[in-house]
Amino acid sequence: MGSRVSKLWPCCWRSQFKGTVLEAPDAESEEKGEAYDLPSFQEFSFEQLRLATSGFAVENIVSEHGEKAPNVVYKGKLDAQRRIAVKRFNRSAWPDPRQFLEEARAVGQLRNHRLANLLGCCYEGEERLLVAEYMPNETLAKHLFHWESQPMKWPMRLRVVLYLAEALEYCTSKGRALYHDLNAYRVLFDEDCNPRLSCFGLMKNSRDGKSYSTNLAFTPPEYLRTGRVTPESVIYSFGTLLLDVLSGKHIPPSHALDLIRDRNFNMLTDSCLEGQFSNEDGTELVRLASRCLQYEQRERPNVKSIVLALTPLQRETEVPSYVLMDIPRGGASSIESLSLSPLGEACSRMDLTAIHEILETVGYKDDEGTTNELSFQMWTNQMQETLNSKKKGDTAFRHKDFNTAIECYTQFIDVGTMVSPTIFARRCLSYLMNDLPQQALNDAVQALVISPTWPTALYLQAAGLLALGMENEAREALKDGSLLEAKKNEGH
Repeated sequence: MGSRVSKLWPCCWRSQFKGTVLEAPDAESEEKGEAYDLPSFQEFSFEQLRLATSGFAVENIVSEHGEKAPNVVYKGKLDAQRRIAVKRFNRSAWPDPRQFLEEARAVGQLRNHRLANLLGCCYEGEERLLVAEYMPNETLAKHLFHWESQPMKWPMRLRVVLYLAEALEYCTSKGRALYHDLNAYRVLFDEDCNPRLSCFGLMKNSRDGKSYSTNLAFTPPEYLRTGRVTPESVIYSFGTLLLDVLSGKHIPPSHALDLIRDRNFNMLTDSCLEGQFSNEDGTELVRLASRCLQYEQRERPNVKSIVLALTPLQRETEVPSYVLMDIPRGGASSIESLSLSPLGEACSRMDLTAIHEILETVGYKDDEGTTNELSFQMWTNQMQETLNSKKKGDTAFRHKDFNTAIECYTQFIDVGTMVSPTIFARRCLSYLMNDLPQQALNDAVQALVISPTWPTALYLQAAGLLALGMENEAREALKDGSLLEAKKNEGH
Protein backbone atom coordinates (compact mmCIF):
# COMPACT_ATOMS: atom_id res chain seq x y z
CA MET A 1 0.00 0.00 0.00
CA GLY A 2 2.74 2.43 1.04
CA SER A 3 4.74 2.00 -2.14
CA ARG A 4 1.69 2.88 -4.23
CA VAL A 5 0.78 6.14 -2.50
CA SER A 6 3.47 8.39 -3.93
CA LYS A 7 2.40 7.49 -7.47
CA LEU A 8 -1.20 8.48 -6.91
CA TRP A 9 -0.82 12.24 -7.11
CA PRO A 10 -0.14 13.69 -10.56
CA CYS A 11 3.04 15.74 -10.85
CA CYS A 12 1.13 18.67 -12.35
CA TRP A 13 -0.71 19.17 -9.04
CA ARG A 14 2.51 19.14 -7.04
CA SER A 15 4.31 21.69 -9.18
CA GLN A 16 1.16 23.78 -9.53
CA PHE A 17 0.85 24.53 -5.83
CA LYS A 18 4.40 24.66 -4.51
CA GLY A 19 5.21 28.28 -5.09
CA THR A 20 4.96 28.19 -8.87
CA VAL A 21 5.40 31.67 -10.32
CA LEU A 22 2.53 32.40 -12.68
CA GLU A 23 2.70 34.81 -15.58
CA ALA A 24 0.82 38.05 -15.08
CA PRO A 25 -2.42 38.06 -17.08
CA ASP A 26 -2.83 40.65 -19.77
CA ALA A 27 -5.26 43.53 -19.26
CA GLU A 28 -7.97 42.00 -21.43
CA SER A 29 -7.89 38.68 -19.55
CA GLU A 30 -7.87 40.45 -16.20
CA GLU A 31 -10.94 42.44 -17.20
CA LYS A 32 -12.78 39.20 -17.93
CA GLY A 33 -11.91 37.98 -14.43
CA GLU A 34 -10.18 34.76 -15.51
CA ALA A 35 -8.68 32.71 -12.67
CA TYR A 36 -5.05 31.95 -13.49
CA ASP A 37 -3.98 29.99 -10.41
CA LEU A 38 -5.92 26.84 -11.29
CA PRO A 39 -4.73 23.77 -13.19
CA SER A 40 -6.49 22.55 -16.31
CA PHE A 41 -9.47 20.21 -16.03
CA GLN A 42 -8.24 16.74 -15.07
CA GLU A 43 -9.51 13.17 -14.90
CA PHE A 44 -8.97 11.66 -11.45
CA SER A 45 -8.86 8.03 -10.42
CA PHE A 46 -11.42 6.79 -7.89
CA GLU A 47 -8.53 5.82 -5.60
CA GLN A 48 -7.24 9.41 -5.57
CA LEU A 49 -10.63 10.74 -4.52
CA ARG A 50 -11.11 7.96 -1.98
CA LEU A 51 -7.80 8.95 -0.38
CA ALA A 52 -8.60 12.68 -0.58
CA THR A 53 -11.88 12.23 1.34
CA SER A 54 -10.50 9.69 3.86
CA GLY A 55 -12.57 6.93 2.26
CA PHE A 56 -15.67 9.15 1.78
CA ALA A 57 -15.89 9.49 5.55
CA VAL A 58 -19.20 10.68 7.00
CA GLU A 59 -17.25 13.41 8.83
CA ASN A 60 -16.38 14.92 5.44
CA ILE A 61 -19.95 15.33 4.13
CA VAL A 62 -20.68 19.02 3.49
CA SER A 63 -23.85 18.81 1.38
CA GLU A 64 -26.48 21.14 2.87
CA HIS A 65 -29.34 18.98 1.61
CA GLY A 66 -28.47 16.02 3.83
CA GLU A 67 -30.32 12.73 3.50
CA LYS A 68 -32.78 13.90 0.85
CA ALA A 69 -30.04 14.50 -1.72
CA PRO A 70 -29.28 11.50 -3.94
CA ASN A 71 -25.84 12.97 -4.64
CA VAL A 72 -23.51 13.68 -1.73
CA VAL A 73 -20.81 16.37 -1.58
CA TYR A 74 -17.66 15.70 0.47
CA LYS A 75 -14.78 17.94 1.41
CA GLY A 76 -11.31 16.53 0.89
CA LYS A 77 -7.64 17.33 0.45
CA LEU A 78 -5.70 16.43 -2.64
CA ASP A 79 -2.27 15.19 -1.62
CA ALA A 80 -3.14 16.60 1.83
CA GLN A 81 -2.64 20.07 0.34
CA ARG A 82 -5.31 21.57 -1.89
CA ARG A 83 -8.83 21.53 -0.46
CA ILE A 84 -11.47 20.20 -2.81
CA ALA A 85 -15.20 19.49 -2.89
CA VAL A 86 -16.14 16.09 -4.35
CA LYS A 87 -19.69 15.44 -5.58
CA ARG A 88 -20.47 11.72 -5.78
CA PHE A 89 -23.54 10.90 -7.87
CA ASN A 90 -25.90 8.06 -7.09
CA ARG A 91 -25.40 4.95 -9.20
CA SER A 92 -28.35 5.47 -11.55
CA ALA A 93 -27.08 8.90 -12.64
CA TRP A 94 -25.15 9.34 -15.88
CA PRO A 95 -25.28 5.74 -17.25
CA ASP A 96 -23.26 6.83 -20.30
CA PRO A 97 -19.68 7.65 -19.19
CA ARG A 98 -18.91 9.46 -22.47
CA GLN A 99 -21.85 11.81 -22.00
CA PHE A 100 -20.76 12.50 -18.42
CA LEU A 101 -17.16 13.18 -19.47
CA GLU A 102 -18.20 15.48 -22.33
CA GLU A 103 -20.47 17.48 -20.07
CA ALA A 104 -17.87 17.70 -17.27
CA ARG A 105 -15.11 18.69 -19.72
CA ALA A 106 -17.28 21.48 -21.15
CA VAL A 107 -17.99 22.89 -17.67
CA GLY A 108 -14.34 22.31 -16.71
CA GLN A 109 -13.17 24.70 -19.45
CA LEU A 110 -14.67 27.60 -17.48
CA ARG A 111 -12.28 29.48 -15.21
CA ASN A 112 -13.50 32.55 -13.35
CA HIS A 113 -13.09 34.12 -9.92
CA ARG A 114 -16.88 34.39 -9.57
CA LEU A 115 -17.27 30.59 -9.83
CA ALA A 116 -16.38 27.71 -7.54
CA ASN A 117 -14.63 26.16 -10.56
CA LEU A 118 -14.75 22.54 -11.71
CA LEU A 119 -11.26 21.01 -11.42
CA GLY A 120 -11.96 17.54 -12.77
CA CYS A 121 -14.05 14.38 -12.72
CA CYS A 122 -13.91 10.60 -12.28
CA TYR A 123 -15.89 7.98 -14.23
CA GLU A 124 -14.65 4.53 -13.24
CA GLY A 125 -17.15 1.66 -13.51
CA GLU A 126 -20.47 2.96 -12.22
CA GLU A 127 -18.82 5.76 -10.25
CA ARG A 128 -19.45 9.35 -11.38
CA LEU A 129 -17.74 12.10 -9.39
CA LEU A 130 -17.05 15.81 -9.89
CA VAL A 131 -14.17 17.68 -8.23
CA ALA A 132 -14.46 21.43 -7.57
CA GLU A 133 -12.72 24.15 -5.60
CA TYR A 134 -13.62 23.94 -1.91
CA MET A 135 -15.39 26.96 -0.43
CA PRO A 136 -14.88 27.04 3.37
CA ASN A 137 -17.41 29.68 4.45
CA GLU A 138 -20.83 28.07 4.03
CA THR A 139 -23.72 28.86 1.68
CA LEU A 140 -25.84 31.95 1.10
CA ALA A 141 -28.79 30.00 2.58
CA LYS A 142 -26.86 29.60 5.84
CA HIS A 143 -25.91 33.30 6.05
CA LEU A 144 -29.38 34.57 5.08
CA PHE A 145 -31.77 32.17 6.75
CA HIS A 146 -29.83 30.44 9.55
CA TRP A 147 -27.35 33.06 10.79
CA GLU A 148 -26.13 32.84 14.36
CA SER A 149 -24.25 35.99 15.43
CA GLN A 150 -25.48 38.69 13.03
CA PRO A 151 -27.56 39.07 9.85
CA MET A 152 -25.82 39.84 6.55
CA LYS A 153 -25.27 43.59 6.09
CA TRP A 154 -26.88 45.48 3.21
CA PRO A 155 -23.62 46.29 1.30
CA MET A 156 -22.71 42.59 1.44
CA ARG A 157 -26.14 41.58 0.12
CA LEU A 158 -25.70 43.97 -2.82
CA ARG A 159 -22.25 42.49 -3.47
CA VAL A 160 -23.65 38.94 -3.45
CA VAL A 161 -26.25 39.65 -6.14
CA LEU A 162 -23.78 41.58 -8.32
CA TYR A 163 -21.10 38.86 -8.14
CA LEU A 164 -23.73 36.24 -8.85
CA ALA A 165 -24.97 38.18 -11.91
CA GLU A 166 -21.35 38.54 -13.07
CA ALA A 167 -20.87 34.78 -12.74
CA LEU A 168 -23.95 34.14 -14.89
CA GLU A 169 -22.81 36.75 -17.42
CA TYR A 170 -19.42 35.03 -17.70
CA CYS A 171 -21.05 31.60 -18.17
CA THR A 172 -23.41 33.03 -20.81
CA SER A 173 -20.45 34.57 -22.68
CA LYS A 174 -18.86 31.10 -22.78
CA GLY A 175 -21.99 29.42 -24.15
CA ARG A 176 -23.21 27.99 -20.81
CA ALA A 177 -26.32 30.12 -20.23
CA LEU A 178 -28.30 27.29 -18.61
CA TYR A 179 -27.96 26.91 -14.85
CA HIS A 180 -29.98 24.21 -13.12
CA ASP A 181 -31.85 24.93 -9.91
CA LEU A 182 -30.29 28.29 -9.06
CA ASN A 183 -30.98 28.89 -5.35
CA ALA A 184 -29.34 30.12 -2.15
CA TYR A 185 -27.62 26.75 -1.59
CA ARG A 186 -25.74 27.14 -4.89
CA VAL A 187 -24.01 30.34 -3.75
CA LEU A 188 -20.88 29.60 -1.71
CA PHE A 189 -18.34 31.79 0.09
CA ASP A 190 -14.60 31.40 -0.48
CA GLU A 191 -11.81 31.92 2.07
CA ASP A 192 -12.03 35.71 1.61
CA CYS A 193 -15.82 35.47 2.04
CA ASN A 194 -16.42 36.49 -1.57
CA PRO A 195 -19.57 34.84 -2.98
CA ARG A 196 -19.06 32.30 -5.78
CA LEU A 197 -21.53 30.37 -7.90
CA SER A 198 -21.20 26.59 -7.62
CA CYS A 199 -20.13 24.94 -10.89
CA PHE A 200 -22.29 21.89 -10.08
CA GLY A 201 -25.44 23.69 -11.28
CA LEU A 202 -23.89 24.08 -14.74
CA MET A 203 -24.00 20.31 -15.26
CA LYS A 204 -27.10 18.85 -16.85
CA ASN A 205 -28.96 16.83 -14.27
CA SER A 206 -28.42 13.19 -15.31
CA ARG A 207 -30.87 11.17 -17.36
CA ASP A 208 -34.07 11.86 -15.37
CA GLY A 209 -34.18 15.33 -16.95
CA LYS A 210 -35.30 16.96 -13.72
CA SER A 211 -33.52 20.24 -13.30
CA TYR A 212 -35.46 21.74 -10.42
CA SER A 213 -35.40 20.05 -7.04
CA THR A 214 -36.80 23.00 -5.11
CA ASN A 215 -40.42 23.53 -4.11
CA LEU A 216 -42.67 23.93 -7.17
CA ALA A 217 -43.80 27.32 -5.84
CA PHE A 218 -40.35 28.67 -6.79
CA THR A 219 -40.06 27.00 -10.19
CA PRO A 220 -40.20 29.09 -13.40
CA PRO A 221 -43.71 28.93 -14.92
CA GLU A 222 -42.45 27.67 -18.31
CA TYR A 223 -40.74 24.72 -16.61
CA LEU A 224 -44.08 23.64 -15.16
CA ARG A 225 -45.60 23.84 -18.67
CA THR A 226 -42.83 22.24 -20.74
CA GLY A 227 -40.34 20.61 -18.33
CA ARG A 228 -37.56 22.52 -20.10
CA VAL A 229 -35.08 25.04 -18.74
CA THR A 230 -34.19 28.09 -20.84
CA PRO A 231 -31.76 30.98 -20.24
CA GLU A 232 -34.83 33.02 -19.25
CA SER A 233 -35.68 30.39 -16.60
CA VAL A 234 -32.31 31.17 -14.98
CA ILE A 235 -33.28 34.86 -14.86
CA TYR A 236 -36.53 33.91 -13.11
CA SER A 237 -34.56 31.95 -10.52
CA PHE A 238 -32.23 34.93 -10.12
CA GLY A 239 -35.34 36.97 -9.30
CA THR A 240 -36.22 34.55 -6.49
CA LEU A 241 -32.66 34.98 -5.15
CA LEU A 242 -33.07 38.77 -5.20
CA LEU A 243 -36.16 38.26 -3.01
CA ASP A 244 -34.17 36.02 -0.63
CA VAL A 245 -31.46 38.66 -0.28
CA LEU A 246 -33.97 41.48 0.20
CA SER A 247 -36.18 39.71 2.72
CA GLY A 248 -33.86 37.26 4.50
CA LYS A 249 -36.68 34.73 3.94
CA HIS A 250 -37.66 32.33 1.18
CA ILE A 251 -40.79 34.07 -0.15
CA PRO A 252 -42.77 32.41 -3.00
CA PRO A 253 -42.62 34.68 -6.09
CA SER A 254 -46.42 34.86 -6.48
CA HIS A 255 -46.76 36.19 -2.93
CA ALA A 256 -43.90 38.64 -3.49
CA LEU A 257 -45.45 39.94 -6.71
CA ASP A 258 -48.73 40.58 -4.84
CA LEU A 259 -46.80 42.61 -2.23
CA ILE A 260 -45.00 44.52 -4.98
CA ARG A 261 -48.27 45.31 -6.79
CA ASP A 262 -49.69 46.65 -3.51
CA ARG A 263 -46.43 48.61 -3.00
CA ASN A 264 -46.12 46.85 0.35
CA PHE A 265 -42.30 46.98 0.33
CA ASN A 266 -42.00 46.84 4.13
CA MET A 267 -43.33 43.29 4.16
CA LEU A 268 -40.67 42.37 1.59
CA THR A 269 -37.60 43.81 3.30
CA ASP A 270 -35.69 42.18 6.14
CA SER A 271 -36.49 43.98 9.41
CA CYS A 272 -32.83 43.39 10.45
CA LEU A 273 -31.79 45.86 7.72
CA GLU A 274 -33.68 48.84 9.16
CA GLY A 275 -31.74 52.07 8.57
CA GLN A 276 -29.05 50.35 6.47
CA PHE A 277 -30.24 51.43 3.02
CA SER A 278 -32.10 54.20 1.22
CA ASN A 279 -35.62 53.89 -0.20
CA GLU A 280 -34.15 54.35 -3.69
CA ASP A 281 -31.86 51.33 -3.29
CA GLY A 282 -34.66 49.17 -1.92
CA THR A 283 -37.07 50.26 -4.65
CA GLU A 284 -34.49 49.55 -7.38
CA LEU A 285 -33.87 46.01 -6.09
CA VAL A 286 -37.63 45.33 -5.82
CA ARG A 287 -38.15 46.68 -9.35
CA LEU A 288 -35.37 44.44 -10.69
CA ALA A 289 -36.80 41.38 -8.92
CA SER A 290 -40.28 41.99 -10.35
CA ARG A 291 -38.82 42.27 -13.89
CA CYS A 292 -36.97 38.96 -13.45
CA LEU A 293 -40.16 37.28 -12.21
CA GLN A 294 -42.33 38.21 -15.20
CA TYR A 295 -44.57 35.36 -16.37
CA GLU A 296 -43.63 35.83 -20.02
CA GLN A 297 -40.01 34.88 -20.69
CA ARG A 298 -39.46 37.64 -23.27
CA GLU A 299 -40.35 40.31 -20.69
CA ARG A 300 -37.48 39.36 -18.38
CA PRO A 301 -34.16 41.29 -18.59
CA ASN A 302 -31.01 39.62 -19.88
CA VAL A 303 -28.10 39.01 -17.53
CA LYS A 304 -25.97 41.83 -18.98
CA SER A 305 -28.65 44.42 -18.16
CA ILE A 306 -28.93 42.97 -14.63
CA VAL A 307 -25.19 43.52 -14.09
CA LEU A 308 -25.55 47.10 -15.38
CA ALA A 309 -28.51 47.73 -13.01
CA LEU A 310 -26.71 46.32 -9.93
CA THR A 311 -23.29 47.94 -10.43
CA PRO A 312 -24.25 51.55 -9.44
CA LEU A 313 -26.04 50.26 -6.32
CA GLN A 314 -22.83 48.91 -4.76
CA ARG A 315 -21.80 50.37 -1.38
CA GLU A 316 -18.56 50.17 0.61
CA THR A 317 -16.78 48.73 -2.42
CA GLU A 318 -13.32 49.15 -0.84
CA VAL A 319 -14.20 47.07 2.24
CA PRO A 320 -13.18 43.39 1.89
CA SER A 321 -15.99 40.83 2.07
CA TYR A 322 -14.56 39.10 5.14
CA VAL A 323 -14.74 42.43 7.01
CA LEU A 324 -18.37 43.00 5.94
CA MET A 325 -19.17 39.41 6.99
CA ASP A 326 -17.17 39.74 10.23
CA ILE A 327 -15.41 36.42 9.56
CA PRO A 328 -11.62 35.94 9.95
CA ARG A 329 -9.98 35.86 6.54
CA GLY A 330 -9.46 32.27 5.33
CA GLY A 331 -9.96 31.06 8.88
CA ALA A 332 -6.80 33.09 9.43
CA SER A 333 -6.21 32.08 13.03
CA SER A 334 -2.49 31.63 13.60
CA ILE A 335 -1.06 28.31 14.74
CA GLU A 336 -0.40 29.87 18.17
CA SER A 337 -4.12 30.58 18.72
CA LEU A 338 -5.18 26.95 18.22
CA SER A 339 -6.00 24.77 21.20
CA LEU A 340 -3.68 21.80 20.60
CA SER A 341 -2.85 18.59 22.42
CA PRO A 342 0.83 17.91 23.33
CA LEU A 343 1.23 15.98 20.04
CA GLY A 344 -0.38 18.83 18.06
CA GLU A 345 1.94 21.30 19.80
CA ALA A 346 5.00 19.16 19.01
CA CYS A 347 3.95 18.89 15.33
CA SER A 348 3.32 22.65 15.09
CA ARG A 349 6.86 23.29 16.41
CA MET A 350 8.35 20.48 14.30
CA ASP A 351 9.81 19.08 17.52
CA LEU A 352 10.55 15.61 16.14
CA THR A 353 12.08 14.37 19.41
CA ALA A 354 8.90 15.23 21.31
CA ILE A 355 6.74 13.60 18.58
CA HIS A 356 8.84 10.43 18.87
CA GLU A 357 8.43 10.38 22.65
CA ILE A 358 4.63 10.76 22.43
CA LEU A 359 4.20 8.11 19.69
CA GLU A 360 6.39 5.70 21.67
CA THR A 361 4.36 6.30 24.86
CA VAL A 362 0.96 5.93 23.16
CA GLY A 363 2.01 2.70 21.43
CA TYR A 364 -0.74 0.94 19.47
CA LYS A 365 -3.79 1.82 21.57
CA ASP A 366 -5.25 3.92 18.70
CA ASP A 367 -5.27 0.84 16.45
CA GLU A 368 -8.09 -0.69 18.49
CA GLY A 369 -11.11 -1.22 16.28
CA THR A 370 -9.12 -1.34 13.03
CA THR A 371 -10.60 -4.23 11.08
CA ASN A 372 -8.22 -6.96 9.99
CA GLU A 373 -9.92 -9.92 8.32
CA LEU A 374 -7.36 -12.69 7.89
CA SER A 375 -7.84 -16.10 6.37
CA PHE A 376 -6.37 -19.17 8.05
CA GLN A 377 -3.97 -19.45 5.10
CA MET A 378 -2.66 -15.97 5.80
CA TRP A 379 -2.26 -16.76 9.49
CA THR A 380 -0.18 -19.84 8.79
CA ASN A 381 1.92 -18.63 5.86
CA GLN A 382 2.54 -14.98 6.40
CA MET A 383 1.49 -13.88 9.86
CA GLN A 384 4.65 -14.85 11.72
CA GLU A 385 6.83 -13.08 9.16
CA THR A 386 4.59 -9.99 9.26
CA LEU A 387 4.64 -9.85 13.06
CA ASN A 388 8.40 -10.27 13.08
CA SER A 389 8.91 -7.31 10.75
CA LYS A 390 6.62 -5.19 12.97
CA LYS A 391 8.49 -6.28 16.10
CA LYS A 392 11.88 -5.42 14.54
CA GLY A 393 10.50 -2.09 13.36
CA ASP A 394 9.21 -1.25 16.84
CA THR A 395 12.61 -2.07 18.39
CA ALA A 396 14.39 0.09 15.83
CA PHE A 397 11.86 2.91 16.34
CA ARG A 398 12.35 2.77 20.12
CA HIS A 399 16.13 3.00 19.72
CA LYS A 400 15.84 5.81 17.13
CA ASP A 401 17.30 3.69 14.33
CA PHE A 402 14.92 5.26 11.82
CA ASN A 403 16.41 3.75 8.66
CA THR A 404 15.83 0.23 9.97
CA ALA A 405 12.37 1.25 11.22
CA ILE A 406 11.43 2.41 7.68
CA GLU A 407 12.71 -0.84 6.19
CA CYS A 408 10.84 -3.10 8.66
CA TYR A 409 7.59 -1.11 8.63
CA THR A 410 7.67 -1.11 4.81
CA GLN A 411 7.93 -4.93 4.85
CA PHE A 412 4.92 -5.07 7.19
CA ILE A 413 2.88 -2.69 4.97
CA ASP A 414 3.82 -4.40 1.69
CA VAL A 415 2.68 -7.84 2.89
CA GLY A 416 -0.75 -6.25 3.31
CA THR A 417 -2.33 -8.83 5.62
CA MET A 418 -2.95 -6.24 8.34
CA VAL A 419 -3.65 -2.49 8.31
CA SER A 420 -2.36 -0.29 11.10
CA PRO A 421 -2.65 3.50 11.21
CA THR A 422 0.03 3.53 13.92
CA ILE A 423 2.56 1.82 11.63
CA PHE A 424 1.97 4.56 9.03
CA ALA A 425 2.33 7.22 11.76
CA ARG A 426 5.61 5.71 12.95
CA ARG A 427 6.99 5.38 9.44
CA CYS A 428 5.85 8.97 8.77
CA LEU A 429 7.99 10.24 11.66
CA SER A 430 10.89 8.02 10.56
CA TYR A 431 10.72 9.66 7.12
CA LEU A 432 10.70 13.13 8.72
CA MET A 433 13.77 12.16 10.75
CA ASN A 434 15.44 11.24 7.44
CA ASP A 435 14.42 14.52 5.81
CA LEU A 436 11.92 12.88 3.42
CA PRO A 437 8.85 15.13 3.91
CA GLN A 438 6.86 14.04 0.83
CA GLN A 439 7.03 10.36 1.84
CA ALA A 440 6.09 11.39 5.39
CA LEU A 441 3.07 13.29 4.08
CA ASN A 442 1.94 10.28 2.01
CA ASP A 443 2.03 8.09 5.13
CA ALA A 444 0.02 10.61 7.17
CA VAL A 445 -2.61 10.61 4.38
CA GLN A 446 -2.77 6.79 4.47
CA ALA A 447 -3.15 6.80 8.27
CA LEU A 448 -6.14 9.16 7.91
CA VAL A 449 -7.72 6.96 5.22
CA ILE A 450 -7.54 3.95 7.55
CA SER A 451 -8.74 5.98 10.55
CA PRO A 452 -10.65 9.12 9.37
CA THR A 453 -11.31 10.45 12.91
CA TRP A 454 -7.74 10.09 14.20
CA PRO A 455 -6.28 13.51 15.18
CA THR A 456 -2.72 12.07 15.17
CA ALA A 457 -2.88 11.56 11.38
CA LEU A 458 -3.84 15.21 10.84
CA TYR A 459 -1.14 16.48 13.22
CA LEU A 460 1.47 14.43 11.37
CA GLN A 461 0.15 15.77 8.05
CA ALA A 462 0.80 19.24 9.46
CA ALA A 463 4.39 18.28 10.33
CA GLY A 464 4.92 16.97 6.78
CA LEU A 465 3.44 20.13 5.27
CA LEU A 466 5.59 22.37 7.49
CA ALA A 467 8.66 20.41 6.38
CA LEU A 468 7.60 21.17 2.78
CA GLY A 469 7.29 24.89 3.65
CA MET A 470 3.49 24.91 3.29
CA GLU A 471 2.47 26.80 6.43
CA ASN A 472 -1.10 27.71 5.40
CA GLU A 473 -1.97 24.09 4.60
CA ALA A 474 -0.25 22.95 7.81
CA ARG A 475 -2.36 25.39 9.82
CA GLU A 476 -5.53 23.93 8.24
CA ALA A 477 -4.43 20.39 9.14
CA LEU A 478 -3.67 21.45 12.74
CA LYS A 479 -7.06 23.16 12.93
CA ASP A 480 -8.84 20.03 11.64
CA GLY A 481 -6.86 17.89 14.09
CA SER A 482 -7.77 20.09 17.06
CA LEU A 483 -11.47 19.98 16.06
CA LEU A 484 -11.36 16.17 15.91
CA GLU A 485 -9.59 16.10 19.27
CA ALA A 486 -12.28 18.32 20.80
CA LYS A 487 -15.05 16.05 19.43
CA LYS A 488 -13.26 13.01 20.77
CA ASN A 489 -12.93 14.56 24.23
CA GLU A 490 -16.63 15.53 24.23
CA GLY A 491 -17.44 11.89 23.48
CA HIS A 492 -15.48 10.79 26.52
